[in-house]
Amino acid sequence: MSELNQEALKEVDDLFRRMVRKFVKERDKISVEGVALPGLMILHKIVRDGEQKLSDLAEQLIFTSGAITAICDKLEKRGFAVRRRAEGDRRAVLLDITGEGRAMIERQSNIGSCSMNLLFAGFGHLELEIQKEIYRTLVRNLEGFSEKILALAKENENRPSPPRENAPGRREEPAKPDRFLTY
Repeated sequence: MSELNQEALKEVDDLFRRMVRKFVKERDKISVEGVALPGLMILHKIVRDGEQKLSDLAEQLIFTSGAITAICDKLEKRGFAVRRRAEGDRRAVLLDITGEGRAMIERQSNIGSCSMNLLFAGFGHLELEIQKEIYRTLVRNLEGFSEKILALAKENENRPSPPRENAPGRREEPAKPDRFLTY
């Protein structure tokens, strides 16, 4: 790949990671009636689709089982949801919304659309269509990402390090810092 493309990739990578960090930082500041945004996502899903298995929620909303448990603990503590064991499979735990949870979701029903409008303000229809394709491609590119990087790192362990050229009595020049954070 040419140097120009490498520089462009580094800049896109840097901007992407900054965007993700900023989004997570801003998202984590939000608590609506004592419920963080991931908790609202869970309650909205239950309102839309009915009682849910915790394992299904974790998979569909891309949360770890530990994160789902912690969020459900908070939802139950606030009186917005209730867990119970499935009758046919005692290992499965189901989550349902309470009347108080439904009332809160109704009161706060404009939060989701406001979030999307704020996040994507200033983009036209064509730009949103392009973003959808970009995000679909990124999601596809992330399939097997960790396995590929770990395999490369393992392969690199067996590669000899390049020799360092440093004449006796001569100070080594510090490497030119990269503008972008690299891995």
